[in-house]
Amino acid sequence: MPVISKYQDKNVEQILSDVVNVLESHKTSNDLSLMVVGNIATNLINSLPAPQRKVIAEKFAQALLASVEKD
Repeated sequence: MPVISKYQDKNVEQILSDVVNVLESHKTSNDLSLMVVGNIATNLINSLPAPQRKVIAEKFAQALLASVEKD
């Protein structure tokens, strides 16, 4: 079943492109890029009310795992 988002693909793709361009402009390695993106995710999750943080982090982790291509 496809995931339905309340956000338009065009908006998501533009923001993603902007973030990738910033990382590329700094010539970041994959590990540094992942560290930066992970820190952003952590900061966003920590800005939520405390009772929601663990649930959101778990859902985020599940979505990340589901999006990784399997060999």
